[in-house]
Amino acid sequence: MGFDGFFFGRLDYQDRARRMRSKEQELLWRASDSLTPPMADLFTGILPNGYNPPDGFCWDQSCDDPPIRDDPDLEDYNVDDVVQRFVNIAIAQSTVYKTNHIIMTMGSDFQYENANLWYKNLDKLSLRQRPAGQRLHRANLTWPLKTDDFLPYADNAHDFWTGTLPFRPALKRYERLSNSNLQTCNQLEVLGGSASRKGPFGVGDSHTMKNAMAVAQHHDAVSGTEKQHVANDYARRLANGWLHCQVVVSNSLAALSGSSAERLYCDNLNISVCPLTESSKKFSVTVYNPLARSVASAVRLPVNGSVYIVLDAGGKSVDCQVRTKLFLYTFVNTVILETSTAFIFWKKVILHLICVFQFLQVTFDPDTGLLSSLSNLETKQSIKLTQNFYWYNASDGNNAHSNQSSGAYIFRPNTSTPFVISKTAKIESFQTSVVQEVRQWFSPWVSQVVRLYADSRAVELEWTVGPLPIADSLGKEVITRMDTSIQTAEYFYTDSNGREVLQRKKNFRPTWKLRQSEPVAGNYYPINSRAFIKDDVDQLTVVTDRSQGGGSLRNGSLEIMLHRRLLYDDTRGVAEPLNETSDIFPEGLVVRGRFLLTLDRPSSAADTHRPLAEEVNPINERTTCLFSGLQAALPPAVHLLTLSQWDEDSVLLRLEHQFQTWESKVHSQPVTIQLQKLFSTVEVVGVSELNLSANQWKEEMKRLQWTPQSGTTIGRTHTRAHTHTQWPSFINLAQQRV
Repeated sequence: MGFDGFFFGRLDYQDRARRMRSKEQELLWRASDSLTPPMADLFTGILPNGYNPPDGFCWDQSCDDPPIRDDPDLEDYNVDDVVQRFVNIAIAQSTVYKTNHIIMTMGSDFQYENANLWYKNLDKLSLRQRPAGQRLHRANLTWPLKTDDFLPYADNAHDFWTGTLPFRPALKRYERLSNSNLQTCNQLEVLGGSASRKGPFGVGDSHTMKNAMAVAQHHDAVSGTEKQHVANDYARRLANGWLHCQVVVSNSLAALSGSSAERLYCDNLNISVCPLTESSKKFSVTVYNPLARSVASAVRLPVNGSVYIVLDAGGKSVDCQVRTKLFLYTFVNTVILETSTAFIFWKKVILHLICVFQFLQVTFDPDTGLLSSLSNLETKQSIKLTQNFYWYNASDGNNAHSNQSSGAYIFRPNTSTPFVISKTAKIESFQTSVVQEVRQWFSPWVSQVVRLYADSRAVELEWTVGPLPIADSLGKEVITRMDTSIQTAEYFYTDSNGREVLQRKKNFRPTWKLRQSEPVAGNYYPINSRAFIKDDVDQLTVVTDRSQGGGSLRNGSLEIMLHRRLLYDDTRGVAEPLNETSDIFPEGLVVRGRFLLTLDRPSSAADTHRPLAEEVNPINERTTCLFSGLQAALPPAVHLLTLSQWDEDSVLLRLEHQFQTWESKVHSQPVTIQLQKLFSTVEVVGVSELNLSANQWKEEMKRLQWTPQSGTTIGRTHTRAHTHTQWPSFINLAQQRV
């Protein structure tokens, strides 16, 4: 993005203490192992006081520190005292930094509501400051190099901020779906031209959704660390953005298809509700594929009939099944279907239950009803796999070690051993040529559907959790845990914001010696899109449909937190317990989500899970035309990250090479894209390259160059099977359209 520096305040208290002693609070952060240095090197500074002002220098209306009184005739004249105290603080601060150039933050949360108080005093103080010294870059020094990240974060021995990772799971999913809607809206706005913004369905825009999504990226928004009524407002803004984008989508489809037939949107498929499909005997459906490559995907729609005929856009019959008069399952290879004879096939569970298709086999234990094994028939590998649901009893802050309770920020179970919800599951099975399905019931508030689709290389686990019972006055933090025969040696892997993968290890930090005080919370990490465990032979990857948190607390195990309901506030600013209810769910929030599980050889696992993570958020619209915005599909390694309107005559394009250098023998190689032969409705007459954030021409971007200390590359470790030329992860182009 062209940044020269990054400054932040929150890192683990143990890491902070070490860096203060060694004067390593400024460093060079190498954020990618796939980009040729120094492309991803970012100078990083740790702020001296979080993001708060020095003691005695808070001049907000919420503070009690005295203002600067600079009239010498006043009895309470205090300029000399203020200046001396400020100088003393600056000198003390400089002892834990490498140079005499330091930074001070003046302000904090919920401040500057009366900005005049701040600026009036800052103006007085600035006239009397002593010179700060040379800038850090001009000091011409070398800086420690860091290649891992700063997670997990704790501000004290029992205060790990890993509670935010799974907090408000419904909002996190809604934000992820909203992004899928936004990208669809952006694409069809470009492909449909000006008629998409003003057409037979009215005036629409993508800006409303863009603005709502931008606000939802705030660190107290998608993280969930806001009051309940504020979370409701974020969701309301996103819902309003959907409405504006649906006009754009309808107008664009009308322009591309030549049909102005009414289009309805099923926004509640997560709760199996679509009034059109449930009430109509005949209807047409468009399945829009926002990816720049062909996708084979199953489509599920709630219906009331028992027999349906499904035809594709060419009139060819498409295989489909009806599940107990509830769901219509059909399988599409590209993007369009209309409405083969469907039938119900119901099978009682007898002895071992095995779901098997072309690529995968899933086995269930006949005594417990739990998963017992997973096999990849293509690679001839098999692992033991048991999956179940558990809950941690949230700390109420009343114990001998600490008075810290679990809350919006803090995850702190009062025991390291979770309680199993049920050792067995009641199960029913449903097997057809389209899908094989096993439904599991663990308790009145936990159930799951295990699905294996034809031609799929992944097993789908659709879990439903809630409302979490609290009549026993115990806060609950619910997880699912997968125990396998994979020999992980306490290592596991999580993605970094959906992109590169970082290696994790239980009770270990790559750059400092950890004194572990919270064996569960201190081993939880963000899982934005995937996590996996592996040994030399097998790799089990879990692709998630929202940002979550999890860890590997035992050999061969991976646990992910799904839902939380707490009875106490953790005193970090939200000022209310995490107890989500609504008019629809007065007894507590019910959350539904899904995982996609793959089993592969470690050397080729990314070839499966990288494309799979793109497919986890489909978006469906309804019409009968067949249209492609591409002349040819992009290669599997390339992701169409952005296609959006830039101005009246140009569009913004971002292409992402999504494989790390070491991940795939095939797809980690550099890729060449012929832009002029990419789109079907966009004629490329010129290209200008921008930085990633699209606010600066690439040729004008001049970043400061920093020198790392020799021999200090620490943090990330991977075994690379091969080396090759590295590439920029993102290509950003503004393209002219005729």
